[in-house]
Amino acid sequence: MNEYASLLGDAILRHRARVAERSARVEAELASKLKSEFIANMSHELRTPLNAIIGFSKLLSEQEQRRLSSTQVTDYANLIHDAAGHLLAVINNILDISKIQSGKCVMETREVNLCEVLSASASSFRLMAENAGVVLEQRIDPDLPLIRGDAVRLRQIFTNLISNALKFTEAGGRVAVIATGRPGVVAIAVSDTGIGMTPEEVAVALTPFGQADGGHTRWREGTGLGLPIARALVQLHGGTVKIDSVKGRGTTVEVVIPTRATDTDSDSFQQDIAS
Repeated sequence: MNEYASLLGDAILRHRARVAERSARVEAELASKLKSEFIANMSHELRTPLNAIIGFSKLLSEQEQRRLSSTQVTDYANLIHDAAGHLLAVINNILDISKIQSGKCVMETREVNLCEVLSASASSFRLMAENAGVVLEQRIDPDLPLIRGDAVRLRQIFTNLISNALKFTEAGGRVAVIATGRPGVVAIAVSDTGIGMTPEEVAVALTPFGQADGGHTRWREGTGLGLPIARALVQLHGGTVKIDSVKGRGTTVEVVIPTRATDTDSDSFQQDIAS
């Protein structure tokens, strides 16, 4: 009996070792895949605006040889400005996710009027929505209670969510920003009629640098950081994020934030966002 128990114990230990080895191998392969995808995505996201800046600035520097018209000069300058803005946004997103993961994201909390934050966030995308042929709606309760939070970070949350919604909604679609008050919390939903996601794609989209449409032929640019940063900042405000999405029918991202900020365990939060 003792010999049988010893053999059984050895067999269990060997099985556990094989399972642990297999799990470590899968995690290493996943980490390698994510690293490769990150490098490929960053190469595209950084080179595209840099090439535009270099190319159009070179054309402007050759003004004496080419004799550009004033309209061309203005157009090229605007293209350089847009490319530089995109490049700055990419770098800022990378720095933000790094700060969040390291627990060094500073919050300057005060009483915040969410009506003003949401209205400003939506208004900044009016032109983008018009150019894309997408209707951008606002249904914001004017009597929303004040919340305790960081106004800059709150606006970053909603600009990321609205930007994503517009980015993945085709012409003729709609994006709605809806905000209502509930006992002790404020609920904000950003809903779109875009391409939608499967549950597996939602999980990828919530992973830093992950993209539901991650192929090299993807039809929308992006670093894959907007949604993870938004979720992380909501958690720092003591809130939650819920995503309901149907492939081909659209996505709704609901953010629920308490009217009074709650303390967040930094260790568990960092572990959660890092995963």
